[in-house]
Amino acid sequence: MNIHPIHTKADYRAALQRIDVVWNAKPKSPEADELEVLSLLVEEYEKKHISVPDADPVSLLLHVMEARQLSRKDLEPYIGSRARVAEVLNRVRPLSLEMIRRLSAGLALPADLLIAGYELREVA
Repeated sequence: MNIHPIHTKADYRAALQRIDVVWNAKPKSPEADELEVLSLLVEEYEKKHISVPDADPVSLLLHVMEARQLSRKDLEPYIGSRARVAEVLNRVRPLSLEMIRRLSAGLALPADLLIAGYELREVA
């Protein structure tokens, strides 16, 4: 086990490759210890060097729809009519507080992710 701090992208890629190799290590084995240490080093490197922007509420809804195999019709009880759902998903109309409450309760989504601001498209 030759573990060292991750300073470069090459170090980062090498650590990820090694994690893949030891991923299924038996608990309490030297490989499991190596996996734990490498995971901590990778996590720290990612915190400092890789920024992942938060998803905006519409992107979150689209992801949830895909992951749960929901249709636009499935969102109607939370957002409103078919036209209203289309306006929200097409970024023409913002989510209202009441929509956010219903989406949060009905789909078990964190309200704090739904209240984030996002840009609307102008309708010509």
